[in-house]
Amino acid sequence: METDVGEMIENNHRENTKRIAKNTLMLYVRMLFSMLVSLYTSRVVLQALGVEDYGINNVVGGLVTMFSLISNSLSASVSRFLTFELGRGDMERLKETFSTSLLIHLVLAGVVFVLAESVGVWFLNTQMTIPAERLYAANWVFQASILSFMFGLSSVPYNASITSHERMSAFAYIGMLDVVLRLLIVLFIAYAPFRFDRLIVYSLLTVGVGMALQCIYLWYCRKNFEECRFRLRFNKKCWKEMGAFAGWNFIGCTAGLLKDQGVNILLNLFWGPVVNAARGIALSVNAAVTGFAGNFMAAVNPQIIKSYAADDRGYTFSLVERGSRFSFYIMFILALPILFETEFVLTIWLKHFPEHTVNFVRLVLVLSLCDIVSNTLIVLQNSTGRIRNYQLAVGGMLMMNFPLSYLCLKVGLSPETVFIIAVVVSICCLLLRLLFLRRMAGLSMSGFLKNVCLNLIKVTALAIAIPLAVSALVNLHGWGHFLLMVFVCLVCSSASVYFLGCSRNERHFIRQHIVAVKNKFLVR
Repeated sequence: METDVGEMIENNHRENTKRIAKNTLMLYVRMLFSMLVSLYTSRVVLQALGVEDYGINNVVGGLVTMFSLISNSLSASVSRFLTFELGRGDMERLKETFSTSLLIHLVLAGVVFVLAESVGVWFLNTQMTIPAERLYAANWVFQASILSFMFGLSSVPYNASITSHERMSAFAYIGMLDVVLRLLIVLFIAYAPFRFDRLIVYSLLTVGVGMALQCIYLWYCRKNFEECRFRLRFNKKCWKEMGAFAGWNFIGCTAGLLKDQGVNILLNLFWGPVVNAARGIALSVNAAVTGFAGNFMAAVNPQIIKSYAADDRGYTFSLVERGSRFSFYIMFILALPILFETEFVLTIWLKHFPEHTVNFVRLVLVLSLCDIVSNTLIVLQNSTGRIRNYQLAVGGMLMMNFPLSYLCLKVGLSPETVFIIAVVVSICCLLLRLLFLRRMAGLSMSGFLKNVCLNLIKVTALAIAIPLAVSALVNLHGWGHFLLMVFVCLVCSSASVYFLGCSRNERHFIRQHIVAVKNKFLVR
């Protein structure tokens, strides 16, 4: 009997692994397509709008994002509760959770609208560094961003349902439609034969596309998921649980927004929109790279929550460690050539770019590599449902990004300093997360540091040694140097990951899939 149960559990784990691989593959198909198009569109948008308008669009859109403070905390709770109830198989509870969360988000959209149209408009017109002749256009961007945000806010429970059900194919197909529509917008902005304010038209068309896609997500959820039928009900118990979770998660969301959009506004106040443009370009490069690792995590995260809900601790911790390692590996392999050849990549991509962009790209990639190690830890912490003390400690540490950045910019230090501060804070937060999860979930801190962190340090050190030597010794320039460095970086990082970063079973798994893909193509 015990043997049968063990076999069932093992088969279930294998099926989950296959599902993760399938979902990751679907998301990668979207990612490859969107990355190629996005790299082109970013260049065209920068040229069409100009550096100044590009920076205005980046920082004004970020200002609206500041109002997502409350919504982000609720969104995290919605996704967690929906996935948790799916793991328990309680359909009635699932329906109540969805309806309650949708009602909350609709009310919240109204609150955000009032705050944005009062405090937000005042801050935009009186406090931000925007040229007087572009203030009218900036207000149009702001209003368009508010509309987009409100519509997206009401769609959060539907998107969370897709993630909870692990229907990543929906994200893949709709995501590719999103990329195509945005490409058409960019081409129109760049090549339309008549004159218009490109920034205003670009913001309005972007909003229109976003609203159309959210309607598609809504239709898909209503068609495929039984719980996605809104019923006017307000379950007091459900609201109390979600509200308590979201309330404490509010601290972490506040810290995250201050770290990102808050620091972006500081850069605007001290350095102006050109530096915001440089940061926007750096984030575009970072998004293209982190998207690959993010797609992997999108497939892994629901499994962590479901396995924790099923009280399968061993499998949960295994997913947490593997998720951290492999998400880092994926990003590191892609980021390493860019870190060495940043200036050349920006030159062939954009031709011309603002000052500080090269340093921003490198620092943002390093920051993302530090942050990505913590992603599975955050998911595990949310799975426990006990986040009060965690958010007070980790959220408090994250909040230090804002005052420390302000002090450094106030005394005249370079804008690069804000990213260095963020890297140091990120490492401190990782250690705090491990301390809390050791007590709350039983995760071994020493095991994680050994199996994940030490492993990543060894892989990174070995992978960068040879590229550093080649870059210093080889006397090549232009495309020759670039192609050589890309080749060396990819070979060294891949070999380091395979031989140092993977266990024997993981190497066997990789070889099996390589052989399977090879045989599949040979048969054809």
